[in-house]
Amino acid sequence: MLALFAVGVLSIITARALMAADSEASMPADQALKLLLEGNQRFIAGKMEHPNQSPARRDEVAKGQYPFASVLACADSRTAPEIVFDRGLGDLFTVRVAGNVADKVVIESLDYSVKHLGVRLVMVLGHTRCGAVIAAVDGHDAPGDVGPMLSELRPAVAASKGMPGDPVLNAVRENVILIVEKLSTSAELSAMVKSGELKIVGGVYDLSTGTIDMLKN
Repeated sequence: MLALFAVGVLSIITARALMAADSEASMPADQALKLLLEGNQRFIAGKMEHPNQSPARRDEVAKGQYPFASVLACADSRTAPEIVFDRGLGDLFTVRVAGNVADKVVIESLDYSVKHLGVRLVMVLGHTRCGAVIAAVDGHDAPGDVGPMLSELRPAVAASKGMPGDPVLNAVRENVILIVEKLSTSAELSAMVKSGELKIVGGVYDLSTGTIDMLKN
């Protein structure tokens, strides 16, 4: 009898813990975006708070992760989301790949963060002077240069062709816009986007100023 009571109490505690975790994980998209942009403003001003980077936080997230946002960013060493958004351990689910392209593995990774970790905001973050985009704009066709990454970037180059201004920046922006659309219409994420449960946004990070230019969908 005592054993059954103990099991029942444990089940209640576990259920409550899971409910609390789910509540923490399912931060509304607008609130998550506000936190990201506020952190970026601190980064720009040189007034970073470095939240959630203590030993206590490390111990806390060792038991489970409940990020409030996902960021698809370039692998470029100058664009680490946790730094440019002034966040800490367990805050962001980051997927980083050259050119911040969205192949099948990337989409499934983001889908995991949404379906299993409760993320309700996905940000696609391109950046100025992106080496991968420069290579795509330059049309590298030599043996060894053509691969999946450049193939993923070609639609952005084509979409931006003939636009006034910097061709690389134009392609960077078009790449972010196209990826936001690709994620929003993917089999994995489209239903939640249509229902309003999930928001996918795009921005371009300026390497020189640290600012993020949010793009309209």
